[in-house]
Amino acid sequence: MFSLTYLYLIGLGSNQPLPHVGRPQQILDQAIAALEMDDIDVFAQSAIVASAPLGPSRRQYANAAAVVATPLVPPALLRRLQEIEIHFGRTRRGQPWQARTLDLDILLWSEGIWAESHPHLSIPHPALRTRNFVLTPAAMIAPDWRDPVTGLTIRQLQTRFNRPKRLDRAV
Repeated sequence: MFSLTYLYLIGLGSNQPLPHVGRPQQILDQAIAALEMDDIDVFAQSAIVASAPLGPSRRQYANAAAVVATPLVPPALLRRLQEIEIHFGRTRRGQPWQARTLDLDILLWSEGIWAESHPHLSIPHPALRTRNFVLTPAAMIAPDWRDPVTGLTIRQLQTRFNRPKRLDRAV
């Protein structure tokens, strides 16, 4: 029997320590290890980078990215990622962008755009192009992966994001 294998770019983030695991950097190391399962292979992982928080959280984030291969379709992989988040103490109550022990996001999928109806899943990730803390680790391991919406590579998206902004002058 032939089974398709899909590649996914996964974003990882943490900014809250977990007593039995440790600091956010250690949580990300263990989360990447937790991704390795019978039907999920981790092909590449980025270095861990620090970033400022979004929203009301005051804790600095640790962020990373991983490329995984799996026969799981996007909703099934999303469920698996949410199970890992729960294992690491993630709760989905309260306001968005609050401190969290672990956040796992599907950023890109080898099949392009996930267009089927699913309330909590959009691929590419809607914020992919607007967050340097996502683009920087992603560019470390998947610089030539193209965003199916813009056609730009991760490296190009990161370069555009970090390009100095020109100030228009009135003449």
